[in-house]
Amino acid sequence: MQLEEQLPKQLRDPMPLVWVKPVESSALDERGRFVCPLYKTSERRGTLSTTGHSTNYVLPFLLETGLPPSHWVQRGAALLLGLDD
Repeated sequence: MQLEEQLPKQLRDPMPLVWVKPVESSALDERGRFVCPLYKTSERRGTLSTTGHSTNYVLPFLLETGLPPSHWVQRGAALLLGLDD
């Protein structure tokens, strides 16, 4: 029930289905969780919208992890809605 390292030689790992429940941003506690970006495609780029975000960017996901969130930032971890192949 938390983000872990993938198995050796495994580039992608499927994410289980997630129930997205909206809450007030003031009720969120990000401590100890990785703020994982969710993208539509693996390119991680797109044209900038008026909000300053890429059109490919969907939203941030808070994922539980036993490692420091900086570990996943250095790894470039992200969630994708679609794969290239």
